[in-house]
Amino acid sequence: MSVTAEYRVNFYDTDAMAVVHHANYIRWFEIGRVEYLRSIGITLNDMMEDGFVFPITDVQAKYLSPGYYDDDLIIETTAAALTRVKMVFDYRVLRKSDGTVLVTGHTQNVYTSRETGRITRLSDKYYLKLEAAMEAEKAQREEKSV
Repeated sequence: MSVTAEYRVNFYDTDAMAVVHHANYIRWFEIGRVEYLRSIGITLNDMMEDGFVFPITDVQAKYLSPGYYDDDLIIETTAAALTRVKMVFDYRVLRKSDGTVLVTGHTQNVYTSRETGRITRLSDKYYLKLEAAMEAEKAQREEKSV
């Protein structure tokens, strides 16, 4: 179950050559991650109210093709791994008009206590939703490979 979000490249997202500045892809990974969570009924506000924050501990991006001002993009986000203390997401950012993959990426987030700043175990309220989404993704991949 890959979740998609759309984004139009703004002028301020680009450099002097009207090419997307590389740092923006990391921001767009966050758009994808937040949309993924929303799609399974989890909001960051709810998590924070329950005392959880979700900082990134690892981020990777592979730049394959440039994006340009006014491109319509598709941000694909897939959950790649889950434990009670961390979640890993994979991303693809594509140009909508021709399907060109601009960037692939990967982030790891850890569940942290908002109060103490220490890594903590995620409660069933969120973990079970994430686990069900991961199982659905696994079943879809297996179905496609048959």
